[in-house]
Amino acid sequence: MNAQPDKPQAGPEVRIAAHLAEDMAAVNALIRDRMASEHAPRIPEVTAHLIEAGGKRLRPMLTLAAARICGYEGNDHQKLAATVEFIHTATLLHDDVVDESERRRGRPTANLLWDNKSSVLVGDYLFARSFQLMVETGSLRVLDILANASAVIAEGEVLQLTAAQDLGTTEEIYLKVIRGKTAALFSAATEAGAVISGAPEAQIRALYDYGDALGIAFQIADDLLDYGGSAAAIGKNTGDDFRERKLTLPLIKAVAAADAEERAFWQRVIEKGDQREGDLEQALALMTKHGALTAARDDALAWSDKARKSLEILPEHPLRDLLSELAAYVVSRIN
Repeated sequence: MNAQPDKPQAGPEVRIAAHLAEDMAAVNALIRDRMASEHAPRIPEVTAHLIEAGGKRLRPMLTLAAARICGYEGNDHQKLAATVEFIHTATLLHDDVVDESERRRGRPTANLLWDNKSSVLVGDYLFARSFQLMVETGSLRVLDILANASAVIAEGEVLQLTAAQDLGTTEEIYLKVIRGKTAALFSAATEAGAVISGAPEAQIRALYDYGDALGIAFQIADDLLDYGGSAAAIGKNTGDDFRERKLTLPLIKAVAAADAEERAFWQRVIEKGDQREGDLEQALALMTKHGALTAARDDALAWSDKARKSLEILPEHPLRDLLSELAAYVVSRIN
């Protein structure tokens, strides 16, 4: 009898979800309960459209995993996980209005199905709900962490608006933008899970550092894939960031190395928005010429390494090993 080929192992996020299945069931029940509204039925309609669209729930899982690694036995980590998911959903609703997006997770966006006003106001409602959940844990420190993250997220979005289409945008500004866009909520999710557990300060810091580095690696990898990934892998078409004139890390590195003629090209396609047939190919050629794609990839791998190393001081736990795998996995798409 022929041996059956081994099934490919599920990704670490799937195995983390399996490990936390009981906690996640409680979080999902909490989310459904708290997104209800007695007086405004549109709120659960809009929220359910996004929350139930098949997202991986990665951020709430990070909170639960951090708490469990630190030996937490209560259920306040479930409230914090729901809080993190509400903050994330609120920012997505607002982002889609700002970006005038039409697709999210393969489905029409809420602002397209309803309208911009509904998306903004429902996002505001979810922020308010998230703060109610935070307060219920009775931890001022957790409230401080998540309130600060909410401010950093908003600050990052405004910074992105002012940095958009500006060739003077540096790698330092880019890092601030992606800390707001992605890493701030990752690090708040892991830090809050450690704090609610009463973990030692060194472990709290380690989990904050992990979330920060994981978020940065994740976002750089995502930005890199725009210049060389399939639509199925990244949920958007290759070159979308270029067409939208977004200054992501590969482009910033290429602009920094540009000569006068190349700079004139970047000014035309990014600052002026005068894009023509063959410009994407020309942009890719310039990025390749100056090693911008390779350098951005090296940066993503370095942040992934930093995330994994930060876990070393944590207690031995299956979830610690899975978080380490997750840090490698988020950049495996660009290897």
